[in-house]
Amino acid sequence: QVQVVESGGGLVQAGGSLRLSCTASRLTFDDYVMGWFRQAPGKEREGVSCIGWRDSMTYYVDSVKGRFTISRDNAKNTLYLQMNSLKPEDTAMYYCAADARAWYSNSCPTLGDFGYWGQGTQVTVSS
Repeated sequence: QVQVVESGGGLVQAGGSLRLSCTASRLTFDDYVMGWFRQAPGKEREGVSCIGWRDSMTYYVDSVKGRFTISRDNAKNTLYLQMNSLKPEDTAMYYCAADARAWYSNSCPTLGDFGYWGQGTQVTVSS
């Protein structure tokens, strides 16, 4: 079956950087939407950034615009999230979501649109 695996989380000081990676076995990346969601204690899971099947199809939640960059390498079946200038409020469990086939200009697809999810990787930003 499809297995989605994230890596790259950890503990970092405010202002630092992390790069999250996601791979999905037995699933090609070239014709569907991928995304990163996060969930902090006491909050609902939110779409942080999503990317479609063309390079121009990207979305970022307002709170991370200018700091995070999403990218995909279809040849490697790998999704990335480069996170710079991290803030304590970025602290959350980050999840990779794969295989949505809907695209919206002002949001990620909904949680139910994604067929596969990773186990999550913890990002903790200290002040």
